[in-house]
Amino acid sequence: MALSTHRTTTALLRHLTPAISYLRHISTDSTSTITVETSVPFTGHKIDPPSRSVDTTAQELMSFFRDMALMRRMEIAADSLYKAKLIRGFCHLYDGQEAVAVGMEAAITRKDCIITAYRDHCIFLGRGGTLLESFSELMGRKDGCSKGKGGSMHFYKKEGGFYGGHGIVGAQIPLGCGLAFAQKYKNDENVTFTLYGDGAANQGQLFEALNMAALWDLPAILVCENNHYGMGTAEWRAAKSPAYYKRGDYVPGLKVDGMDALAVKQACRFAKEHALKNGPIILEMDTYRYHGHSMSDPGSTYRTRDEISGVRQERDPIERVRKLLLAYDIANEKELKDIEKEARKQVDEAIAKAKESPLPEPSELFTNVYVKGYGVESFGADRKEIRAALP
Repeated sequence: MALSTHRTTTALLRHLTPAISYLRHISTDSTSTITVETSVPFTGHKIDPPSRSVDTTAQELMSFFRDMALMRRMEIAADSLYKAKLIRGFCHLYDGQEAVAVGMEAAITRKDCIITAYRDHCIFLGRGGTLLESFSELMGRKDGCSKGKGGSMHFYKKEGGFYGGHGIVGAQIPLGCGLAFAQKYKNDENVTFTLYGDGAANQGQLFEALNMAALWDLPAILVCENNHYGMGTAEWRAAKSPAYYKRGDYVPGLKVDGMDALAVKQACRFAKEHALKNGPIILEMDTYRYHGHSMSDPGSTYRTRDEISGVRQERDPIERVRKLLLAYDIANEKELKDIEKEARKQVDEAIAKAKESPLPEPSELFTNVYVKGYGVESFGADRKEIRAALP
């Protein structure tokens, strides 16, 4: 255990760089361009990586901070609700990985599709979902985004281009390629981001789906959110080649600092342009989760507390944006603290409303099973008496 922890810690902290260098310091008017250099360079596979210089604005940086602060507070509250037994079943939290969600959204539109695994709460929020829908779903209430029937792993918002929340490891990958197929078929110039973890990166269906996507030049972007642990197994123990951005072999890939929202934005914009012209590409987001794999996992038996606190101190995505805001005099410490207090207030209010939401009616068990009008009838043993009819 000591050897595995040491190797994992070394791999994780090797490229930790707390400083973010700034190419130029200009006016911080909300719409003025600020150019920032990412702290870690992009690494390409069969492709020239994009520039490390990323354009942003004061307005965008403030939105990053607000959105990530809200996501972080939502996940911390979900932890408390689970421990209070108000959330049952499975629950996988996203705190630490928020930069992937906000950076991706900054580079695309709601007409682009996103599909992910079961660590889906913050992705849903980024796609336009509300806190009330989120907490209601987590607590199995009627006002949830899936009417309280899906729970933590099955958030969904079709009108926002979000196709779930999937509980079967890797199963969302061929579905994502199917969405990309539909986009190419309709020639609508949009792409699909299919997210999966390093634990799913060895799934056979990934390679089958990627093969078809490459054959048909589909606008599919496969995003490996590499938080370095598949459940409690370190990546180097599960994968002979943990360079996930290279795993497509014949498909180009890009390794990205997934704790840097601006790096994620730059990579996703680059990937979208590539996918529309040339077909699929793999993005490996080098990120980290602060909680365990799920709420049943303390997260500290296979990694040290020093490792977790080291990533928090050196690479935390919210703190990186905070440093930028302070460095450019866009906001002061008090204003940023006020934003975090407001996030806490919004979360508390949403939880209170979600607790008032009723549980689904028992009849809801029989809805959303079949397409409307294509239900089935249940007969008795003699095939004469109809026992039940599903809508």
